[in-house]
Amino acid sequence: MITAAAPQVAVQDGVTVVSLVGAEYENLDERLLDGIRTSLLDIAQSANPPLMVLDLSHTKFFGSAFIEILFRVANRMKNRGGKFALSGLTKYCAEVIHITHLDSLWPVLPESTAAVAKLKE
Repeated sequence: MITAAAPQVAVQDGVTVVSLVGAEYENLDERLLDGIRTSLLDIAQSANPPLMVLDLSHTKFFGSAFIEILFRVANRMKNRGGKFALSGLTKYCAEVIHITHLDSLWPVLPESTAAVAKLKE
């Protein structure tokens, strides 16, 4: 496992916005996933209120193992009575989300500010 910088966490209008920023997050491969899983699940557990946007604007590639992490994070938010959204997907990542029909489960918006507004509805 490779240790990456901690995700950036900010609260915007009562919504926790998590950004994976840094060169190590461009390709979310197996080497990083244990650390990312732990960080994202911890953030999802502590977000108060349970509203979370994951900004992937710096991520160019992810595979099925990362999709499993997205499911776990979204389920944790749902189990807490909250909501989850994605923002900032690159063309490739947006295509993966669309082909797998995950965009029917979670809001997917171009920018985190739009995703925050959507979760506040």
